[in-house]
Amino acid sequence: MQNKFRAVSLSHKSAPVEIREIIALDEASIHSILVKLKDFFSITDTLILSTCNRTEIYYSHELDLSVEIVKLIGVEKGITSIIDYLNFFDIFNNDRDAIQHLFKVSMGLEAQVIGDMQISNQVKRAYQASADLNMAGPFLHRLMHTIFFTNKRVVQETAFRDGAASVSYAAVELMGELTSNTYEPRVLLIGVGEIGEDVAKNMVHMPDAKVTITNRTYSKAEAIAIEHGFEAIPFEKALEAMKDADVIVSSISKTEPFITKSLVNKLSIPSYKLFIDLSVPRSIETSVEEIPGVLLYNVDNIQSKASETLEKRIASIPMVEQIIEESIDEFYNWKKEMMVSPTINKFKNALEQIRTEEMERFLKNANDAEKAMVEKITKSMMQKILKVPVVQLKAACQRDQADQMIDVLSDLFDLEKDHDKNHA
Repeated sequence: MQNKFRAVSLSHKSAPVEIREIIALDEASIHSILVKLKDFFSITDTLILSTCNRTEIYYSHELDLSVEIVKLIGVEKGITSIIDYLNFFDIFNNDRDAIQHLFKVSMGLEAQVIGDMQISNQVKRAYQASADLNMAGPFLHRLMHTIFFTNKRVVQETAFRDGAASVSYAAVELMGELTSNTYEPRVLLIGVGEIGEDVAKNMVHMPDAKVTITNRTYSKAEAIAIEHGFEAIPFEKALEAMKDADVIVSSISKTEPFITKSLVNKLSIPSYKLFIDLSVPRSIETSVEEIPGVLLYNVDNIQSKASETLEKRIASIPMVEQIIEESIDEFYNWKKEMMVSPTINKFKNALEQIRTEEMERFLKNANDAEKAMVEKITKSMMQKILKVPVVQLKAACQRDQADQMIDVLSDLFDLEKDHDKNHA
């Protein structure tokens, strides 16, 4: 049975944030699951992608392992009732469907804010994690580099990545709208990981805002603050800084909510306080909304107002999809040729074994010059004999008819026999 490329996907399209935050995997969990997949199922081509919007596992195997993979996630996360979440996962068992889905995710077509540029870096990191554990074989290496090349084409040939319309930009736009009547709104940014840092960069769109940054690692907050002209404070002063802030953006990795209803109840709210939770799992208790004057938005209900940018991106989708299809076709041509490569190598080895055996039989008493001449002639003959079957095999690949030719060649030359033992 032939290996198929498959995918198990839980995303913002199939599950709300309260489910996604339960399933979300950190780097240690991803590493652990990759090792288990390698040890338990001997999988070599595997990719695990976990962001605020999705947790997906891509793998090559002859069997559908989706239930086993979801159970592995449950074991890793300590979720005893993981099977109850199975309906939130989309399963891709068709080879081309899984490949196409990974292309669309990598290009930003499946992003919550379409064309989100952060996803390409997240995919690269996921690939690096697999490569570091030797869980990327020739198939995944070729697929990922095809995706990276496709991404370059999308940037160069379309308007799909023009402008700024990431989740972080959408958050800044939301802040701008909701604080439009506030003079020099005070913004507290808690956590400057990838999304938090992107929010800081996008604050250029709110030039009048007074921005304060805090982070567990103070040096990182300080570096970003200096770069953008903001103020940095130690992390332990974050709760105190909330008292004065009009807007609190939380983008920290924490298993339990960092900002609770009881904490917010202690804050003085003369008119309003806007809380934006960009963390998955969420770092702000949803019950804070019950407090008068509190507005809470999370990654699911932030809607980008960058209409012009989004319209351009949406208009570019057919062109992006065309580029993706061209790349997938090119990848499949390579994949088909890879399918016949073992047969071609076996055929070459079989002919080479016949050639060398006959040379040994008839050239025992030949001198070096005679041996060199026969060697040259027989190798040339072998190349000419190989040429037509190899060309025909590759042509049959393009017609999806290679299986029959592989069977014929295998039967004619007994290719399943080990012809490599004398030529290792």
